[in-house]
Amino acid sequence: MALDRRKFLSMTASLSTLALTPFEELMASKPAFKTPAGFSLKVMGTGWGFNGTVDEFCAKAKKTGYDGIEMWWPGTPAAQKELFDALQKHKLEIGFLTGGSDTNPAKHFQQFKTMVDGAVYQKTQVPLYINCHSGRDFFPAEENNRFIEYTIQVARETGIKICHESHRSRILFAAHVAKQYLTRFPDMRMTLDISHWCNVHETLLHDQEDTVQFALSKVDHIHARIGHPEGPQVNDPRAPEWEATVKRHLEWWDAVIQRKIKEGATQMTILTEFGPPDYMPTLPYTRQPLADQWAINEHMMHLLRKRYQPA
Repeated sequence: MALDRRKFLSMTASLSTLALTPFEELMASKPAFKTPAGFSLKVMGTGWGFNGTVDEFCAKAKKTGYDGIEMWWPGTPAAQKELFDALQKHKLEIGFLTGGSDTNPAKHFQQFKTMVDGAVYQKTQVPLYINCHSGRDFFPAEENNRFIEYTIQVARETGIKICHESHRSRILFAAHVAKQYLTRFPDMRMTLDISHWCNVHETLLHDQEDTVQFALSKVDHIHARIGHPEGPQVNDPRAPEWEATVKRHLEWWDAVIQRKIKEGATQMTILTEFGPPDYMPTLPYTRQPLADQWAINEHMMHLLRKRYQPA
C-alpha cells in the first residue's frame, strides 16, 4: 500500500497525462471557460512554515516557479531592507499581510493602521496587493467598520488593491457576517480563503449558495487552500478521498476567475497557502506532518497554472 501511495503522489505531483485516474483528470483539467491570451495569473508563495532566512525563502520560491511571495509587513527597518533586497535579488513580486493583535479595539486599530500605512506608503517596491487580517470576530460592528472605512480610503488614495480576508477570528469569519459588511460597504474588496467558512459552517456551503455567490463577486485575491467541514486544511489535496472537496473549491475559484475575465481584468493573484503543523495534520506523540507542505503548495501552483493560464 505504501508503494502504491508513493506512486500516486508522484503522478499527481507532476500531473502526468499518462494513465490518469478520473480524480487526476479533474485536477489537471481546464475550466469550462476560455482564458484569454492577455490574462496573467500571478501565483504567490507563502513563507509560513519556512525554516530559513528571507533570502533562502525567496531563492526557493523563485526556483520553484512562483511569481512572487506573500509575507507580513516587517516591523523594523532592518527587516524591511532584508526583504526588499531579497525581492530585488530574486526578481519577485510582493503582496503584504497586515493586521493587529490587541484585544482592545482602539489599540488594535492603531496596530492595523501602522502596518497598512507602512506597507502602502513605502517607496521601495509597490505591492501587488495588501491582504488584511482585519479586526476581530468579537469586536462590535461599529469598531470593525473603522478598519473597512480606512482601507477603502487608502485604496482610493493610492490605487493599491487592499483586500480583507475571509478568516476565522477576523471580521469576515463567517459567510453570512461577511455579506452584511460587503453589503454595507460596496467598495470593500475581499481575499477569498473559503476554507475557513467550510470549517465555521461545517459544510461545503451548499446551503448558502446566494451568500457565497455574492461574496465571490467582491473577491480580488485568492488563498488557495482546501478546507473541509471539520477543518481548514485537508491532509493532502492529492489524495482521492478529497475529490468532492477539491472539486467544490475549484468551482468557487473558477467563478472568481471567470468574473475577472468578463470584467476585462488582465491579472489575478493567487496564494498557495497550505500551512505547517498544526494546520497540517500530524501523527500523535511525534507531531510528524502527514504530508510535505512545500510539495503540496508546489502541486497547487502547477494545478492553478494548468487550469487558468491561456492554452
